[in-house]
Parts: sequence; structure tokens; C-alpha cells
Amino acid sequence: MGEEIKKSLLAKETSVGEEETRIIDGNEELSLKRKVWIETKKIWVVAGPATFTGVATFGTNVISQAFIGHIGSTQLAAFSLVFTVLVRFANGILLGMASALGTLCGQSYGAKQYHMLGIHLQRSWIVVFVGTLFLIPLCVFTTPILEALGQEENISKFAGYISLWVIPVLFAFVVSFTCQMYLQTQSKNIIVAYVSAISIGIHIFLCWLLSVKFKFGVPGVMVSTLISYWLPNLGQLLFILCGGCPETWTGFSMLAFTDLWDVLKLSLSCVMLW
Repeated sequence: MGEEIKKSLLAKETSVGEEETRIIDGNEELSLKRKVWIETKKIWVVAGPATFTGVATFGTNVISQAFIGHIGSTQLAAFSLVFTVLVRFANGILLGMASALGTLCGQSYGAKQYHMLGIHLQRSWIVVFVGTLFLIPLCVFTTPILEALGQEENISKFAGYISLWVIPVLFAFVVSFTCQMYLQTQSKNIIVAYVSAISIGIHIFLCWLLSVKFKFGVPGVMVSTLISYWLPNLGQLLFILCGGCPETWTGFSMLAFTDLWDVLKLSLSCVMLW
């Protein structure tokens, strides 16, 4: 009789233990799902605006190309050649150099040295600006370079004309890439998505107004393109300089001119990755 009672109690304890185990496992499963959801939201806070900004930037080129296509086949070929080869090459170089800022800002932000993020941003401005100066000869001598590579003379000449308009675009990359890295580190790059959305809307309207309505042709499209590249930059700069990042931006500093060699070496190593 005593053995039967013991077996009954043991069976109950086993049943309760298995039920508790299932409850614990269920809680662990729910907890894991919740953690994944929380981490996913955190990633998209940064990745979402960055993705939209990239799409908007690419869309700017597509819209410009579409309007130039209505002007002439030679103009379209020249524009496509410049933006597919020259601008994309410069984009890769400058984005690679600016990505060093993401590393520096991430380290400083993790170490809670918030004031250093503004210093790193200013140092990156200097380094990437100097790197842009070395790319300008490619824009100036586009025509002879393309002719030496066997491109048709009329397309080469028009590509040389368009590449001169590209010079301000290269300097727009300096501000755009560095500010994006700086804001992404703080998960504040939603402002970039907002101004990019506004910019692409303005770009469509200006392209129609200047190239179709007023018949300014290629110069009209290029003016609209420059505005669409620089407008987001102005929005980012105003956000940063006017108090959007009070902890990390403490104003311009002479410290920005120190340790530039180390920043340059890191920037060049990041270019190799790109």
C-alpha cells in the first residue's frame, strides 16, 4: 500500500515537473521572439532611413536621365556614361573614405565620449574634401580620356560638358556621406530620409519646369540635379548645427586639424574595402 502511494506521488511530481518545464520553455520561446522583434526594430531605425536615402539618390539620377532622354540620344548617351562610370567611381571612393567616420564615431559613442563625434565629423570633412580634389581632374579631362579609350567624338565632347556640372555633385558627396555616418551612429538619420523625400519631389518638378516648360535643355536638368543633391545636405547641416545633436556637436574646434594623418590612413584602408 505504501509503495503504491509513493508511486502515485512520484507520478504526480513528474507530471508537474514536465508541465513546469513546458511553461518555462514556452516563456523562453516568447522571450526569444520578443528579443528578435526588439532588435529588428532597432536595426530598421538605422537601416530604414539609410535604405530610403540610397533609393532616393539613385532615383535622382534616373529622373534626370529620363528627362535628358527626351532632349536627344547623344545627350542621353553622354549623361549615362558620366553618371554610370565617373560619378559611380567617385561615389565608391568617397563613400569608402567617409565610412571611416562610422568606425570612429561608433567607438567614441560606445565609450560615451560624445563630444568627440563632432570632432571626428570635422576631421572627416577635411580628409574627404581633400580626396575630392584629386577626383576633379577626371571631370576636367573627361573628353580626352574618353577619346583615348575609343569613344565617339560627339559623345565624348558632350560627356566632358556634363562632367563639369558633376564637380559640385562630388563636393555634395563630402557633406552627404559624412553627415549620414555621423547621424547613423546616434540613430538620428531619420532626418536624412525626410529631406531626401522632399528633395526628390522638388527634383521632378524642377526637371519638368526647366527642361520641358522653359526649354533650358541639359543645363536645366543639371541645375535641378545639383539642387536635389545639395538640398538634403543643407537639411542635415541645419539639423546638426542648430541643436539637433546637442550632446555630440559642441561647435567648430581647432582639434579638427589634429590627428588628420591617422584619420587619412583609416579612410584609405576603408576605400580598399569598397
